[in-house]
Amino acid sequence: MRTQEPQPRLRPTSLATLFVAALAAGAGMWWLIGEFYSMIPPLPWLLAFTLGLLAFVEAVTARATKARIDRRPGTEPVEPLVVARYAVLAKASSLTGAIFTGAYAAYLLWLWIEWMRRGYEASDTFSAVAGFIASLLLVGAALWLERSCRVPKPPDEAQAPEPEDDEEL
Repeated sequence: MRTQEPQPRLRPTSLATLFVAALAAGAGMWWLIGEFYSMIPPLPWLLAFTLGLLAFVEAVTARATKARIDRRPGTEPVEPLVVARYAVLAKASSLTGAIFTGAYAAYLLWLWIEWMRRGYEASDTFSAVAGFIASLLLVGAALWLERSCRVPKPPDEAQAPEPEDDEEL
């Protein structure tokens, strides 16, 4: 008896996976900040800018890909391998965005608690807010791109009109 070989599958990204990744990154960042805040250099704006730019590119790609898959007028068909590459990019970007979201959230929460306790504002606050927003946008754009890469289901055969018979009974 011959067994069928397993077929590779690319499943949709689980929101639970993204949530756990964000929590894990947040916990790690919380510990790092608590132990080494005085040695951590200021947060760079470039990271937030890069995350935001990637989110923008993926959102534009998602819109164009969906139009091409749906074969809207004025668009060319899309190559299946390109769609597969976009889907992999989207999965990786959503996980990356979730990790950065958790890390920036922990950083912001720690800064807020320190501000409440000691009354001073850290210079990292604005770059942390920008990074948090950019990483959230990246998660959203990546999930949109992943959803845009889905092939639409074919119409049901039951909905298709039946051929008419010329013969009368």
